[in-house]
Formats: sequence, structure tokens, C-alpha cells
Amino acid sequence: MILAKTVKGWTLGTEVEGRNATHQIKKLSNAQLRALRTRLHVEEEIPEEALAEGAEPPYLRFAEGSVEQEYLMGRRRALDGSLPRRVVRDRRALALPADSAFDEFRQGSAKKAASTTTAFTRMLRALGRDEGFGSRIVPIIPDEARTFGMDSLFKEFGIYAAEGQKYEPVDHKLLLSYHESIDGQLLEEGITEAGALSSWIAAATSYATRGVPMVPFFIFYSMFGFQRVGDLIWAAADARARGFLLGATAGRTTLLGEGLQHQDGHSLVLASTVPSCEAYDPAFAYETAEIVRHGIERMYGPDPEDVFYYLTLHNENYVMPAEPDDPEARAGILEGLYRWAAPPSIEGPKVTLLFSGPAQGAVREAAAELAERWGVVPELWSATSYKRLREEAMAVERWNRLHPGEDRRTARVTELLAGSAGPIVAVTDFMRAVPDQISRWVPDGRRYTSLGTDGFGRSDTREALRRFFEVDAGHVVVAALAALAEDGQVKRGAVAKAIARHGIDPDAIAPWSI
Repeated sequence: MILAKTVKGWTLGTEVEGRNATHQIKKLSNAQLRALRTRLHVEEEIPEEALAEGAEPPYLRFAEGSVEQEYLMGRRRALDGSLPRRVVRDRRALALPADSAFDEFRQGSAKKAASTTTAFTRMLRALGRDEGFGSRIVPIIPDEARTFGMDSLFKEFGIYAAEGQKYEPVDHKLLLSYHESIDGQLLEEGITEAGALSSWIAAATSYATRGVPMVPFFIFYSMFGFQRVGDLIWAAADARARGFLLGATAGRTTLLGEGLQHQDGHSLVLASTVPSCEAYDPAFAYETAEIVRHGIERMYGPDPEDVFYYLTLHNENYVMPAEPDDPEARAGILEGLYRWAAPPSIEGPKVTLLFSGPAQGAVREAAAELAERWGVVPELWSATSYKRLREEAMAVERWNRLHPGEDRRTARVTELLAGSAGPIVAVTDFMRAVPDQISRWVPDGRRYTSLGTDGFGRSDTREALRRFFEVDAGHVVVAALAALAEDGQVKRGAVAKAIARHGIDPDAIAPWSI
């Protein structure tokens, strides 16, 4: 270990060095410049006339061929130039997984209920078995592997231990027991999100530091990811990391009985602050599969990009539908928005409903009621990434601002929603700030209402939590009817009837006020 004792502001003279005010001193006086010149022995390079009263502070340039100039230029050459850049040498090829590895998840779950966490675990196993690609996967779990249903990976992948397994685990008699080995592939880090994310950063930057592209999947309790180690995630972005962060048990109402400590309603807000983070909140297994497939190709394909992906994974079981046989839908999954269900063939006022993640259940239930009971024509859209929609819209806005003589471009979210009709209601299991990211680009001044889970978590059932946070089917119905009433499409009495029908207390305290 080297211990170096330093003096803040060294060589800047007695009025600057070693003083608390050093950080605030932005300009040296001529007297201080003279002291600096003498102390650094650069009297020849900075003549007296350069320090005349009123003259601009001199720029020091050593003479061509001098010892100092040769040293500085030599260091610049060793660093590959004056500007920092990443040079990846001797990069080993990475064979991308076969497209067939994702087929299972495009077909849906038939009549069997499943969660996106379960689907992802099966996907990880399928990718791990892919010849040529599977060995480059680095599954990382800081804790809760069994909670996520990932104990099936213990024996198949093996848990890495430098000296092998040196004890008998308490679950050794179980089929899916804890299994450590010297050549294990899975990193089971224990309850240390910081340690696990450090391992993820090492694997996510291995393409540059080692010339060996690795594909790390860091699966963590969503509440303990961005919130606990946000600074490390920012550092990973700065290091141009590539890989996947999976926030499991995501959402504020999907985790029963856990309450304030565990219920995550804001990781997508935090993810939106990281420029190179692609943040998605998929509702279905096929969406998760398509995002992972595209992410692998984008980060590790022929023209790799320095981005990483954050995907929410939810623990709520429901029947997974098959992927729509529609190229526009597949493109929309990646763009952040696509029409999931066309409106029914009935006459009536129209409304557009947007859902993300587990909010799909309440929105689909509300859509059925709106059509059957209230004569409203609902159209359902899946919003997989508000962050991506927002950034594309900002890019279009910027282009229009800087190209005043060119034809105006239209944001993709505006183009997509222009194909729908009526007021828009966006429902999320996260804070309203997530869907509000696109509110500026709603077409034709259409009314935009967001329902989300602002406030602290509560320890209760899913049904009670969704009623409390006002994101259940009843509140979606009321929000849709209220927006139509504001537009004069339905009578206000219909809103009052819906409130009474669903037993909603109109005078209840807002959940974010408690």
C-alpha cells in the first residue's frame, strides 16, 4: 500500500494552498502567478511581460523538442491521443443465440398461469443451453433466488466457488439443492447488492477490459436495485457497461404483505435518469423475450452499442397470451408502445387505454366493463417503455428546432396514438411520473389521464392495495368515464353511477398524502 500525503492547492502559493477556500478560488492574481512561475521553474516559458497588469493569463506551451514537451507528447501517444476513447483489441467473437431459443415464449402459456419472472427463468435456462452462447452468460443473484423460482438453476449452472463446496447445505436432500463448484457459472453473492453489482460491472465491461464479451444478467429484488446502488449503476453507465439488470418482484401492488420496505413503485423513475439505460416494463412473456433477444443483438451483435437494459419482472401469475402475428406489434414492443387489442365492433364514445406490466389485468377487466355496461368503445395498448418513447420524442423535437427550413417531423408516440381515438388513460403499477413522461406528445390535444401508485407501500392483499392506490379496474372505469364526461361524450351521472357501483369513496385521502 502507498500512502500519499498531499496538500490541496500545492504550488499555488501561500494564499491558496492548504486553505479551506481552495475550491472556491477560480482565478490567480498576477502576484500569485509569479509565485507559481518561480516555484515550477518556468521563468523562461512565462516571461515577465506576460504577467503585465491587465494582460490575459498566459498559456504555457513548452518549446518543440524540449524535455518537457517530449515527455508530455509521449504520454499522450501512450494514451492513444488527446481525447479519451475506448479501444477494444483482440475481441473474441460471440455467437448470438439461435432465434428458436425464444420460440417457447412467443407461444404464450395456453391456459396455465405464469409470471414474467417464471418466464425469464425458463428463458435464462434456454439461453444457457445454447451452444456457443450459453458459456458467456453470467447469472448474478445477490439474494432471494428461491423467491424468484431460480433454484432450478443451481445444479444446472452450478454456483461458482473458488475452492468448491466445502460444507453440506441444509437443503442437500432436496432435488433443487444448493450446489457450489469450481466451474460454476452462477454468482450467488449473498445479501450484498453492491458486491453483486460490482460483479455485474466486471462482466459487463469484460468486452473491453479482457476482449471477451460476457452477457451478465443481474436479478435482484427490484426495490433494492436502483434505490440502494444507484451510484454504482451510474458508474456502470460511465464505464460503458453492457448487460441486463432484472428488477424482480417489481411493482408496488404485486407483492402481497411486504409493505413499505419492499414494494417498488419508483425504480422506473430512477432508471429514466440514466442516459444509456433502456428501461422496460413488459406485461407478457413474449414481450420480455423480444426485449432480451433484441438487447443481446444490439449490445453484442456486429455493430455493438454501449447501452444496458433494465427490465421489470413481476411475480403475479396470469395466463400469458401468444405474441401477435404482426410485425408492427413486434417493432412496437421495442419502440415502447403498440396496439394490443383493437376496439370491439360496437357504436359508442371511444377511449384509449394504455397498460404496462401487471396493470394489464385491471385495464382488460375495465375494458370489458366499459364495453358491456357503459357502451364505451375501448382500445388497448401495451406501453413497454415510456423512457424510450420520451427520448425519441425529445430527439424529434430537437431536430425540428434546429432545422427550421425542413419539413416537420412527428414523434413516434404521437404517430402511434393518432391511430387511436378518444381520451387516453394510462395505468401503471409505478408512480404516475412514469406514464407522464409522454403526456406532452399526446396528439390533437386529447385528454390524458395517468393512474399510478404514488405513495408508500402497504402490507395487504393485491386487491386492497390496488383499491388503495386507485389503479384497480373500478378506478380505471371511473377515470375513462370522467375523461369522456369532460369531453361531453357521456353524462356526468354515468361517472357517479360507476363510483357507486364500485364502492369508491370519493372523499378518501389521496394515497400519496399519507
